Amino acid sequence: MTKHTKKKKKKGNASRNFKIFCYCNIALIVIAIISGIILRRERCQNSEEVRLFLPEGISYDAVIDTLINRKCISSREGFDAMSRLRRYKKHVKSGSYIVDAEMPYYDLVNKLRAGRQDPIKITIGSFRSLDGLCSKLGERFEFSGKELYAMVRNDSVCKSYGLDRQNMLAFFVQNTYEIYWNISVERFMERMYREYNHFWNASRLDKCAALNLSPAEVTTLAAIVEEETNNDKEKPLIASVYLNRIRKRMPLQADPTVRYAVGDFSLRRILKKHTEVNNPYNTYRFAGLPPGPICIPSAESIDAVLENRHTDYLYFCAKEDFSGSHNFASNLTEHQRNAEKFHKALNNRKIYK
Repeated sequence: MTKHTKKKKKKGNASRNFKIFCYCNIALIVIAIISGIILRRERCQNSEEVRLFLPEGISYDAVIDTLINRKCISSREGFDAMSRLRRYKKHVKSGSYIVDAEMPYYDLVNKLRAGRQDPIKITIGSFRSLDGLCSKLGERFEFSGKELYAMVRNDSVCKSYGLDRQNMLAFFVQNTYEIYWNISVERFMERMYREYNHFWNASRLDKCAALNLSPAEVTTLAAIVEEETNNDKEKPLIASVYLNRIRKRMPLQADPTVRYAVGDFSLRRILKKHTEVNNPYNTYRFAGLPPGPICIPSAESIDAVLENRHTDYLYFCAKEDFSGSHNFASNLTEHQRNAEKFHKALNNRKIYK
C-alpha cells in the first residue's frame, strides 16, 4: 500500500471518528433536552398548598425526606434528577416555603435553590404577659420562646429601648405582621422596634407630651381601658375618668388591675379581700399607674387615651342591663347609686364572685 493511500485512509478514519463524535454529542444534547422537557413536566403530588419548614443546616437528603413526608413528592428520583440539573444540592437554604398544589419540580427546585421564602403571618393580640407572648411566638418561628423571653427580660436590652422589665410589654404593638420564619431573635426584636417607632409617630408623641405621660405610661393606662370594655365608643370616656383621677392624685381603683394582681381574670365581682392584696398592680392599694401594662392594648385603646374626652367624670360602673356599657358619674353619691343598681343586678343573677 502506498503512502498516499495510507494518508487517505487515516484522513477517512479521522473524518469518520469526528462525525461519530459529533453525532454522539448531538444525541446527548437531544437526550438532555428531551429529559429536561420531561422533567419540567413532572409535578408535585399535593392537591393543596403545603408549607415546608427547613431549619438551619438542613441537608439535601433531609429536604427530600421532608417533601416525601409532606406528600409533595412520591419518590426521590424525579426531584433528584431536577436537582442535579439545577445544581440544587450545593445551594440548600433554610427557611419556610409554600409548595403550591401540583407545583412543577422545576419551579420548586428553583424556588428552594434561590431561597425565595414565603413569610408567615403572625398576629400580636392582647397578651397579658411577656411569658405568654414569647411562648406563642416561639411556636411560630425557628427561634424558641425561651430565647425571646431571655432577651425581653434582659435589663440592658430593655434599657436600650428606653424601657424596663416591668413595662417591656409596651414594646409590642397589636397588629398582624408578615415575617420570615427563620428570622433570628435579634432581627425579630429589631423588626418590632421599627414597628414600635412607626406606631409612635410624631403626632402620637406630641399627644403624649400634652398629657405629660411617656408612651409606656400611655400604654399602661390604655391596657386598663382595654380590659375595661370592648366598646370603642366608650373608651375615650373611660380614659377621661382615669386621667382625671391622675390629675387629682386619686387612686385609680381599676378593677382590671386587681384581677391582674390576684391572677384571676374571671372575677365578676371585686370584693374587699381582693382590693387588699399586697401587689403593686393593685391600684386600690397603690396610688398612680401600675408598674407596667396589664396587657398589650389595641391602637383604639391607646388613641382613646391620647384623644380622651374632656369630662369631669371621676367614676364609672357597668350598667345593670349587662349590655357592656357604663354609667358615668362626677361625684361619689351619684356613683354609689349606679353601683347599687349594678350590684343588685349581680345578686339577681346569683353572681357572687
